[in-house]
Amino acid sequence: MRKFFGTDGIRGLTNQVPMTAEVAMRVGMAAGTHFLRGDHKHRVVIGKDTRLSGYMLENALVAGFTSVGMDVVQVGPMPTPAVAMLTQSMRADLGVMLSASHNPFHDNGIKMFGPDGYKLSDADEAQIELLLDAAPKLADPAQIGRAKRIEDARGRYIHAVKQSLPQSVRLDGLKIVLDCANGAAYNSAPTVFWELGADVVAIGVTPNGININDRCGSTAPALLQETVVASGADIGIALDGDADRLIIVDEAGAIVDGDQIMALIGASWARQGRLKGGGVVATVMSNLGLERFLEGEGLRLERTKVGDRHVLERMRSGGFNVGGEQSGHMILSDHATTGDGTLAALQVLAELVTTGKRASELLHQFDPVPQFLKNVRFAGGKPLDEASVKAAIAEGEAALAGRGRLVIRASGTEPLIRVMAEGDEATEVEQVVDSICDAVRKAVS
Repeated sequence: MRKFFGTDGIRGLTNQVPMTAEVAMRVGMAAGTHFLRGDHKHRVVIGKDTRLSGYMLENALVAGFTSVGMDVVQVGPMPTPAVAMLTQSMRADLGVMLSASHNPFHDNGIKMFGPDGYKLSDADEAQIELLLDAAPKLADPAQIGRAKRIEDARGRYIHAVKQSLPQSVRLDGLKIVLDCANGAAYNSAPTVFWELGADVVAIGVTPNGININDRCGSTAPALLQETVVASGADIGIALDGDADRLIIVDEAGAIVDGDQIMALIGASWARQGRLKGGGVVATVMSNLGLERFLEGEGLRLERTKVGDRHVLERMRSGGFNVGGEQSGHMILSDHATTGDGTLAALQVLAELVTTGKRASELLHQFDPVPQFLKNVRFAGGKPLDEASVKAAIAEGEAALAGRGRLVIRASGTEPLIRVMAEGDEATEVEQVVDSICDAVRKAVS
C-alpha cells in the first residue's frame, strides 16, 4: 500500500503530512538518491505554480536534493508540461512540479518526471516510497549539490509550444479571452497567443499566492463565459492551476469539454493523415457520444482507467498520438510528454482559422448522450465494499444494461466516491445515479 504517492504524485493539505516542509525535504533526498545513476553530474529541474506554499516546499526540496549531491535548476512558476519539456531538453535526471492542479490554494502537490520527460513509473514511485523511510545517504561536503535559478525557462517553453504549429499558421483576426486561473501559465500562455497574432483578453493573470483557481480557471468558467459574451470574443480558453488541461467556451458562452476537443483534433488529424493508432485514447468517463462519433469516422475509442497517466500509458503501448480526458487533459504526444492545455488550445485555434467556422459550429462535433456525475464525500472506511452499496450498483447496472454505462470509483486525490452514469434516457440515468449516491451516503453515515 502506498503511503505518499496517489494517482498523480503526492498531494495534500499544506502543512499537514504529506505536504510539510519536512516530508518535502525527505522526498528530495529519496528521489535524488534514486536517480543518482552513473558518474555524470546529476541535475533536477524544479518548477511550481503560484501557491503561497510553493516557496516553502521548493526550498525544502532544494535542501533535500542538494544534500544527497544533486544539482538543482529552479525555473519558478511554470506550467507542468513546461517542467516535463525542460527536464528532457536540459538532460536532467529528474523533474519536479509543485502543484495541486485545479485544487484550492491551501492544497499542494509534488509531481515528478523522469529524464525522458514522462511521469514516473509505478516502480520508480514505489522505490522512492521505500527510500522515504530509510536513512538518507548524505553527500560528502565537497559533493553537496548547487542550486541555480534560470531566467529564460519561460521563453524556451513558449518557443517549443509555438513550434507545434506550421510557420504559416497565424491567429490574426481572432479575439480570444484567456483565463489562466491565476496559476502557472499566467505569463506564458498570453504571450504564446499574442506572439501568434491573436487579440488576447487575459483574465486570471494576477496571482497573489492564494487566488489560484479561485472563481476562475477550467473548474470555474463562469467569469470566462461572461467575458467572452461581453467582449464579443471568438472563443474563450480556460486553463487550470498548472495549465496541463483546458476547457473552451464558444462565442455564445457555451462550455465545451474535453470530449468535443478530442473529437475535433482526432477527426482533423485523421483527415490530414497525422493521426496514429487508428483512434483516440480516453478514460471510462468520456461520453458515449464520443465513441459513436469516432466510429462514424472509421476510428476507435480506447478507454482506460481515470487519470492522464493511464491514458498516456495506453497511448505509448498502442502507438496513439491523441488522447485525453473529458475534464480537459489533452495529450498530443507528437509535441509533448504530458497534458498541455496551451498546446491543445493552439490546435483548436488553428482549426478555427483554417476552416473559418464559428467556435459553436466547429466544437460541436457530436451530440453527447445524457450523462450525470455526482460525488459523495466520506470521512473514512471503504463505502464501495458495503453490501447495500453493492446492491444499489447491481440494480443500476441492470437498469442500464445494453442502453448505457455506469462508472463508480473512489477518487485518487480526494475522499470522494464518484458516481457516473450515461444513457439515452436522461430521467433513467439520473435516477440510477441518485439511487447509488443515496446508498453511499447511508453507508458512510
